[in-house]
Amino acid sequence: MAHKRIRKFNTKDTYPEQKLDNDLCQSVVARGTMVFVRGQIGQDLETSESVGIGDAGAQAHKAMQNIRMLLEESGAKMEHICRLVVYLTDIRYREAVYRAMGEYTKGVYPVSTGSSCPPLPAPNGWSRSKQPP
Repeated sequence: MAHKRIRKFNTKDTYPEQKLDNDLCQSVVARGTMVFVRGQIGQDLETSESVGIGDAGAQAHKAMQNIRMLLEESGAKMEHICRLVVYLTDIRYREAVYRAMGEYTKGVYPVSTGSSCPPLPAPNGWSRSKQPP
């Protein structure tokens, strides 16, 4: 049985300055019952525009809205989430991010792991979590 791939894209269109050519997708339905969702950030999936630059809570809300939308497009619901992994570029964002996540997972009880890591630069050299000058 072939997997169902949701929102296919190629990195040459998404990241043209990086000279990549990888076929990816936003989520995969495997075996008809398991859904794997690509890591989400505060970015509009329709326009690729960043949302909530400088506001970790707003970014988390957008990421959770993206997750909900991708699950629904895959035939699943938020109640089906089993595991969430969160990467924070600054531990001080934890409260705002987890508060936003909690609004979308109330009553779901997923396992969750959070980790702090240094910011990854966006293609333009700026961290997606910081406002450029």
